[in-house]
Amino acid sequence: MSGYHFLFVPGPSNVPAAVQQAIHCPMEDHRNPTIPDLIMPINEDLKKILLTKTGRVVFFPSSGTGCWEAALQSTLNMGDKVLGASFGQFSMLWLDMCKRLGFEPITMEEEWGTGANPENYHKHLSADKNHEIKAVLVCQNETATGVRSDVKAIRKVLDDLNHPALLMVDGVSSVASYEFKMEEWGVDCVVSGSQKGFMLPAGLGILGVSQKAIEKMKESTYPTCYFDVVDMMAKLDGGYLPYTPPVNLLRGFRVAIDLILKEGIENIWKRHHRLAEGTRQAITNGWGLNLCAKEEKWYSDTVSAIVVPDGADAVPVISTAFHKYNLALGAGLAKVAGKVFRIGHLGDLNECMLFRSYFWS
Repeated sequence: MSGYHFLFVPGPSNVPAAVQQAIHCPMEDHRNPTIPDLIMPINEDLKKILLTKTGRVVFFPSSGTGCWEAALQSTLNMGDKVLGASFGQFSMLWLDMCKRLGFEPITMEEEWGTGANPENYHKHLSADKNHEIKAVLVCQNETATGVRSDVKAIRKVLDDLNHPALLMVDGVSSVASYEFKMEEWGVDCVVSGSQKGFMLPAGLGILGVSQKAIEKMKESTYPTCYFDVVDMMAKLDGGYLPYTPPVNLLRGFRVAIDLILKEGIENIWKRHHRLAEGTRQAITNGWGLNLCAKEEKWYSDTVSAIVVPDGADAVPVISTAFHKYNLALGAGLAKVAGKVFRIGHLGDLNECMLFRSYFWS
């Protein structure tokens, strides 16, 4: 098909030309003496994006899912209880991972189209008098339904109850796109990935950890290997990784981080909100359709899930957009498969680019 391919899935996002050029470089020795000059500044600059001064940031050759695993395995012990809300495909999968890894998840089922309910967290945590719950999981942005959750409100629940559980946040499709403040919000572990707000191909998992989480790592007896955060921190301190890193991807990472810092993280949050608001107006006022997110407080600024009318199927909508207009839209997942299609509005994107996702309809 002639013309450009228009990518409007909620990840992978568009990769800026400067980042592509940085990745497209000759192979090099990943142990050469200049590698620390690349890796160590990346490690420090990531703290500026997550907004932490006392925490640490590591990255793994993986997807964000790998860093889910790293956060759990490095800080907890086998059989530990974890509390989390399930309200979409990815919040559900994180809790499923907890079960598979031998932890004991306490799952709060929420209606899809809503998010993490602080009242339900309060109910479970206030009943946990012996502090058996060791970690609290929150998916800040549920990509499957286009729903955001209030991380600050969950932190307040923990603080009000003086509960010592670690606060773990899935920020895969929110970090570097809309408001996230690791230090101010008291987040102990935050997981992200390279293929969304960081504007890179998939392949790097990003994990921020607080000093509290680092202390918990000293108490953990859970067996770790590839996703050992302590090992990774030690190697990154010297400017290397414990194993072969994707150096070309790291070259692109350097440029992507520079672009983020040049625009300014708060300006990025404002841009994403503006683009999201425009998309929501097009969906509701222009097309006469509804969002999967039930209320304004749940609206995501990185992805909008659009509900097709009763009796309709979202699959032909996505197929027509792809085959006729060379436009990629996100499919519905699990409970909302065939019921919604999704427009991703994150990463390297502006108004004129986003208009292309509207006109085909």
